[in-house]
Amino acid sequence: MEMNHEQMPERIVQELVPGKEITIAHLIASPDIILYEKLGLDPRVEHSKSAIGVLTISPAETAIIAADIATKAAGIELGFVDRFSGTLIVTGTISEVEASIRAVLDYVRDKMGFSVCEITRT
Repeated sequence: MEMNHEQMPERIVQELVPGKEITIAHLIASPDIILYEKLGLDPRVEHSKSAIGVLTISPAETAIIAADIATKAAGIELGFVDRFSGTLIVTGTISEVEASIRAVLDYVRDKMGFSVCEITRT
């Protein structure tokens, strides 16, 4: 049996095309110790630092570059870097974490042509 164009089932193809962007840049000031534990960070070391920074970056491999920039910009510790999801977590004092996030946003925006969000804070 021959189908005409109107009878053929519709096919939808979805494709993820990541932009060059940072969609989350968040600073958590004075987090509860349980948050460190749930993130897999060592609360004995990290909790004294007083802040956690979280970034979500696309394309995901840019998290590696962001981690390098963050560590060079301030005395933060890397909590987590994932080149597959584009997640970067840093810890340090509130001012160190803020400076490292700002340095990452400025660099990728100015040197790499990324769209970046504002830093949010809780």
